[in-house]
Amino acid sequence: MMMKEPGAEPELARNLKSRHVQLIAIGGTIGTGLFLGAGQSIHLAGPAILLSYLLTGGICFLLMRALGELLMSDVNRHTFIEFITQYLGEKAGFVTGWTYWICWIAVAMAEVTAIGLYIRFWLPNVPQWLPGLIALAILLVMNLVSVGLFGEAEFWFALIKIVAIIGLIVLGAVMIIGHWKTPQGAASLGNLVNFGGFFPKGIQGFLLSLQMVVFSFVGIEMVGLTASETKDPQKVIPEAINEIPLRIIIFYVGALFVIMAIYPWTAVTTNASPFVQVFKNVGIPAAADIINFVVLTAAASACNSAIFSTGRLLFSLTSTEQNSKLHGLAKLSKRQVPARAIMASTAAIAVAVILNGVLPGSVFALVSSVATVSFLFVWVMLILAHLKFKAQKPQATGFSMPFYPWSDYLVLAFLALTVVMMCFNAQTRVALIFAVIWLVVIFGFRTFQTRSTR
Repeated sequence: MMMKEPGAEPELARNLKSRHVQLIAIGGTIGTGLFLGAGQSIHLAGPAILLSYLLTGGICFLLMRALGELLMSDVNRHTFIEFITQYLGEKAGFVTGWTYWICWIAVAMAEVTAIGLYIRFWLPNVPQWLPGLIALAILLVMNLVSVGLFGEAEFWFALIKIVAIIGLIVLGAVMIIGHWKTPQGAASLGNLVNFGGFFPKGIQGFLLSLQMVVFSFVGIEMVGLTASETKDPQKVIPEAINEIPLRIIIFYVGALFVIMAIYPWTAVTTNASPFVQVFKNVGIPAAADIINFVVLTAAASACNSAIFSTGRLLFSLTSTEQNSKLHGLAKLSKRQVPARAIMASTAAIAVAVILNGVLPGSVFALVSSVATVSFLFVWVMLILAHLKFKAQKPQATGFSMPFYPWSDYLVLAFLALTVVMMCFNAQTRVALIFAVIWLVVIFGFRTFQTRSTR
């Protein structure tokens, strides 16, 4: 536990090691987007989805480099939201911070719902809300004990997912080389081009797939929430940022490559995980149980990351609040963990338990439909903050954004393109409308609050 001078500001414990930071970000991104959502993206773009992941991964690398330069300019900041406040203004930081908090609350609620569904695969008579409640209680305790325990739990959660993906890639390679017989024919690289070519849905399908692909990468910015609790941040943060995007691209592209080589992409359904389909048809008797265990740990990992994120965010958001009740959430426990903020965030997530008891059939769609839009907004604000930072401090830093400022503009153009493409889908269009309403309301609230305190 870190010692501090009397009267000094409370400091979060720096107990996260390099392997923790890297696996936290990987664990936050490799989840439902890959294990469950890949079927939909494959259906939209066919084999061209591989290029979509490569493009989005490259954009996310640039996003991470912009974030990294901000973090390295002051590693004592609690979250990257503080940089947005510093360079874009107090209102921008307020809106971004609460939007990011709500986004991760919604993601966690979706994962709590998923945990209930996965457990019922083995225990169909168990109420859907009960497993999520138990998992939430266990994860809360882990996060309250120490940040080191959180990092260790997330390390092993993420490791299970990574081992599963690597196992799939290795197994797929063996099947492709041996032309393994499947219910859809022999595994072969020809499956990537024999069913309408590499771009079977044309450029339109490729662009429409961007929304789901971007959703697969949300959470990569979690490194920006671990900076203040990282040992030797000057060394760990650059390493994590430079290595994580490449690893994620390999995991996503490698896994989807072998899936579409084993099965024709036309045989991949949109309402089930491609991983489940592969494991069910490779002759492993316990295949369904194995993949269900993997997706269960994936949901637990994502929920664990969300509790960590929302707790640190709420700690940061309330640390400067004049309202005494809200400011009371910005207190550290004896273990230097923001316990009150973590418990408050977990209470908000627990609303999913109630919803699973009342609306079990529609909870997942209800809480996850606006997540992508919220992340897009946060990413845009992050890039705008980086542009303002560079305008004020143009001198080179030890971890400069490559190809500045064109790389920043490229990221913004890509994010804008994704928003435009979301307008062409009914479900995502509703999410856009909801997000706009939320931003107007929260900005209006902050404006009114500011004027009333003058």
